[in-house]
Amino acid sequence: MMNGNLETLRQWVGKKESRSDVATAWPIVAMSATLDRNDPEPNAGEAIPPGWHWLYFLEAKPASELGPDGHPKRGGFLPPVPLPRRMWAGGRIEFRRTLRVGEALGRDSEIISVEPKQGKSGSLVFVTVRHTVSAAGETAVVEEHDIVYREAAKPGDPSPQGKSAPENAAWRREIAPDPVLLFRFSALTFNGHRIHYDLDYCRREEHYPGLIVHGPLQTILLLDLCRRNEGRPVRKLDYRALHPVFHTERFTVNGNPSGDGSKVDLWTANAAGHYAMAGTAYL
Repeated sequence: MMNGNLETLRQWVGKKESRSDVATAWPIVAMSATLDRNDPEPNAGEAIPPGWHWLYFLEAKPASELGPDGHPKRGGFLPPVPLPRRMWAGGRIEFRRTLRVGEALGRDSEIISVEPKQGKSGSLVFVTVRHTVSAAGETAVVEEHDIVYREAAKPGDPSPQGKSAPENAAWRREIAPDPVLLFRFSALTFNGHRIHYDLDYCRREEHYPGLIVHGPLQTILLLDLCRRNEGRPVRKLDYRALHPVFHTERFTVNGNPSGDGSKVDLWTANAAGHYAMAGTAYL
């Protein structure tokens, strides 16, 4: 990227926005169904699972303000990075206090870095946003979310190389990411990115063989795996997206607790057995 362009983008560092919402029950019911859980409908005051704060504070831009990929056009809260492909790269989440159904919520967001890098696929720009979610005047969640912008895909680009994940896991769940699952998650998070539902767009514009399984969906599945197998709550999660998963392949959600029980190594693996999302949950 041109140095002058980069300096313009770095002017976004320190930019802030605040939003408010109410932790209503319906998104919890819908997410439970999407994850194939049989949870009873929650009552006011019941705990919201970790990571499910992503069901709130949703951005709802008018259709006229969307870009060709279905995302809001560049240059609002996020910097106007000229690279066309925007992806969820990973993040770090600290769960300080349980959110509860019926609470009034607040979220303060700040752009804390804009950094260029050069990768095998070309130029990259990483933007990191810090979100602080509060309830009843208390900080509940502190999250740093990494977004990566990449160059446009070109026909004939080599497929990304995968890294083999462990073949054995103490906890394992297999997922068939059909278009219905991806649609439901997109609807719940009001995510208009066409890579998750528009197969023609994926193949013609992004040169992917199938629809992309959402990074945040994989992250929530990792946290859900902990809920299914571990009684203690997750207090912190570090995670990173490593390789795409497509709707045409079954993938696995995996976990290996440490010997002292203080943490769990978590990962999703695609049909080839390569890492897709990898992280560590601290209990």
